[in-house]
Amino acid sequence: MTILSPTSKINLLGLDKKAMQDFFVSVGEKPYRADQVLKWIHFNGVQDFQLMTNLSKNLRQTLTETAEISLPQVIFEKAASDGTHKWLLRLNDGNCIETVFIPEKTRGTLCISSQVGCILNCDFCSTGKQGFNRNLSTAEIISQLWIAVRKLSKTNGIHDHSVTNVVMMGMGEPLLNFDNVIPALYLMLDDFAYGLSKRRVTVSTAGVIPAMYQLREATDVALAVSLHAPNDELRNKIVPLNKKYPLKELMTVCREYFKDDNRRSITMEYVMLDGVNDTPEHARQLIKLLNGVRAKMNLIPFNPFPNTPYQRSDADTIARFRDILMKAGLNTTVRRTRGDDIDAACGQLVGQVKDRTRRHERYLQSIKQKEKKVVGDSA
Repeated sequence: MTILSPTSKINLLGLDKKAMQDFFVSVGEKPYRADQVLKWIHFNGVQDFQLMTNLSKNLRQTLTETAEISLPQVIFEKAASDGTHKWLLRLNDGNCIETVFIPEKTRGTLCISSQVGCILNCDFCSTGKQGFNRNLSTAEIISQLWIAVRKLSKTNGIHDHSVTNVVMMGMGEPLLNFDNVIPALYLMLDDFAYGLSKRRVTVSTAGVIPAMYQLREATDVALAVSLHAPNDELRNKIVPLNKKYPLKELMTVCREYFKDDNRRSITMEYVMLDGVNDTPEHARQLIKLLNGVRAKMNLIPFNPFPNTPYQRSDADTIARFRDILMKAGLNTTVRRTRGDDIDAACGQLVGQVKDRTRRHERYLQSIKQKEKKVVGDSA
């Protein structure tokens, strides 16, 4: 694979159909060339323009001189005992991101990152503690799918639908990288690229309300909301974005989001934190909060990381919480933890982030101060 490197050439990997058509028109070619090249790049996995045999020799030479198909470098990959795969990808600026594939009997789900680190700082998330560097480009976002398809393909690198689902639930808040995420979504759905169903591509957000409305206008992929708390006081603490977009406003957009399609619902993600958000009272608050929202609940056992103050709710507590929700008519499932033995589970993706926010530095300093206090108290 070619390593992504800054050049004067345009990286065709990050162009959706409209952008690809515009590119070909700009070099004096017909727009239909876009479909041909999209299929070569994304379906067939071809990086060498000279191998694109249904293009004229002159066009292949033009592409060689003006364009490239370049990717991040895979510097680490590992499979977990349950079949989960994780890749660490190095970008051209030295930052690294993580991508995870989760196989199941009837589907294969790829969890894709949208930022280097995460601009948000959810209190229970390991990714957020790494700080933030920048948004990923469209090419860097779609490259994660390109690489996974090639690595998993049983047909000589051709897209054989080993990846059936994509969730934008990796590192970062997708809706704070809207302009680059949308073309990547279009590529995922394009029949000449990956041909995924709109119901099998999910964007997860912590609740960036203006961008949620924009997303609904731009594409009808599935939506997940990282909820994690049933009231503003608690959510302000563990999901700080709530201070800007509180639950009342978030629930308003959620009620409206799929108003024209009664068959569709929003997935509400709720990480189960022992003694924090997992009591029967929290469940009852959640039922009241979601009144009128077409939602399905996904309860996520917390995945611990070093120095976190949180613990996972035990199985009985999670089951009791689930049963209260289901009795009230809320479709509720408990997510099975996958890939935790290679730190590939939900909330564990960290990559290697050149933190511009100094958040990671402050986090490490706070840990040291706590350790000193513990030593002092025990002396």
